[in-house]
Parts: sequence; structure tokens; C-alpha cells
Amino acid sequence: MRDTVMDIAPEAKAVSLLLHNLSLAVDGQPLLRDLTLSLPARGTTVIMGANGAGKSLLLRVLHGLVPPTRGEIRWSGQPPSRDLTRTQSLVFQKPVLLRRSVAANVDFVLRSRGRHDPVLRDATLEQVGLTDRAKVPARRLSGGEQQRLALARALVTRPVVLMLDEPTASLDPASTLKIEQIVQDAAKNGTKVLFVTHDVGQARRLADDVVFLHRGRLAEQAPATHFFDAPTSDAACAYLAGRIDV
Repeated sequence: MRDTVMDIAPEAKAVSLLLHNLSLAVDGQPLLRDLTLSLPARGTTVIMGANGAGKSLLLRVLHGLVPPTRGEIRWSGQPPSRDLTRTQSLVFQKPVLLRRSVAANVDFVLRSRGRHDPVLRDATLEQVGLTDRAKVPARRLSGGEQQRLALARALVTRPVVLMLDEPTASLDPASTLKIEQIVQDAAKNGTKVLFVTHDVGQARRLADDVVFLHRGRLAEQAPATHFFDAPTSDAACAYLAGRIDV
């Protein structure tokens, strides 16, 4: 795979993220509780925590798929909006792909934005290492290739913010490293990355800073080196020690 890196949308500006007392309850059950935090506009923020901590749910709230019960979300001081959401991309653990060729999957995303740009499509496929698979039906791809296609669909919009919900959870080590390289390239080129993972080793490789959730609350937020070398919360200490049922 060639080391090809694409710029974010030239008209878009980096956006910082601020949450203030963000909460979400479903049927009276609190799932996210009074989250207050601030994230920088650049770099990779890794979101960690045990099962049920609220990691994936937080991404969905940030991307506007689930409205919070209360609290505020501000992207560079602005509330969420349709225009702002269009500058973001979200990749799920299990990719949802069209029953079409690899190239047609990427073309579909471009057409949804009112664009027909074979050059951008082909550059994006090269970026994720799928140039030689462009005419192959998406269903015939391996699991790692399907996830790279999902990344291509996300990256072709040239997002300002890229959110990934455990994108390598079911992949082999080689596929995982390919995904990580693509994400690292995007972050180096200015895209803000929010990355959910259970994998401590992966978090160490990718994170500039870490948000650690515990039972829907913010237990700790710190630069990556501080978090992994000297966590301050009991929940994070237990998690990093392998006691994930905290």
C-alpha cells in the first residue's frame, strides 16, 4: 500500500469539542452521566472503558444519531447542526456496505454529496490499499478489506472529524495494523480522530490523549503518556491491570 495521504476539505476549519453536563437516559436508565470535557481540534483521542461504559453511545451522540437527554455539545463554540455533521464521518465496528463493487460504494458516497469525482475516488482507494480491488463486489472482500472500504467511504468526504467505533475488533493483526496506519495518516494530515477501542496496546500506539469512561461517567482524561504511565482514577488503574469488570 502506497503512503498516500489526502487533505481534509480545504474550506473546513479544525473544530475543538466541548461537552458540558452531557447526559443520556433511556427508559429512565442513565447511560451517560454529566459528561464535561474539552478536546483539542487536532490529534487522536482514544475513548476507553469497560463494556457498558458508554463509549459507543458517546460517539453516536456526538455524531447526532442519538439526542442527549440534557447538556450541551459545542464544536468550536457552535451547537450541532446538519452542516456540521456533514464535516464528520463515523465508521462502525461492522461495516455496512452496498451490494456493489468497491468503486461503486465510494461513488455512492460522493453522489450523496452531489459530486462525481473519479480522481478523488481512485485516490481514496489508493490511500486505503484497495486500488486493485476496485471492480470486485464488496461482499467478496475479506473482513479487513471491508473495513478499509468503510474507511474509504468515510475519508472520501475529507472529514474534519473522523469517529471510529472499535473498527479493528474482529480483525487479524495484519489487517489491524493496516487500519491503524490509515488512521494515523489521517490524523497527521489534520483530521481530528475519535477512536473507541478495548485494546490497550492499540490505544498506546494511536492515542495523543485518552478519555476513560466508567459506568457512563468521565473517570479520567489525560495525555496518553500520563494516562498509561500514571493513571489517577481507581477505575482506570483496574482496567489497565486487566480487571475489566470494574
